[in-house]
Amino acid sequence: MAGTESRGRAERRSAGELESEVLAALWATERPLTPAEIQAEVDGALAYNTVHTILKRLYDKGLVLRDAAGRRGAYRPAKNAAQLTAEAMHEALDRGPDPIAALQQFVTGLSPEEERALRELLAGGGA
Repeated sequence: MAGTESRGRAERRSAGELESEVLAALWATERPLTPAEIQAEVDGALAYNTVHTILKRLYDKGLVLRDAAGRRGAYRPAKNAAQLTAEAMHEALDRGPDPIAALQQFVTGLSPEEERALRELLAGGGA
């Protein structure tokens, strides 16, 4: 019953999920995208106005840049995915009372491949 009620409409997602989807669409290309192009990439059933609202929120947060030169109304990410993830990790460490304990917990949950990459980075073998 719920499935038939939402047929033809976008599934209800949180603002955070939608922001992540829009950023993923922008990261997947080398060029700025218009709201209409982003709408097609994310979910064609998502209203154009919703895409525009999400872009405004991301712009206000400094996560996307509006391309003033060239294509009017095109957007590009202000940071790549790795930069944004690293920022979030730093913010999380700064919020907690014991960042070293948080790092210890984080490291114990790494996959063998992630642990190997971290060891190489700490040894100066990567950047």
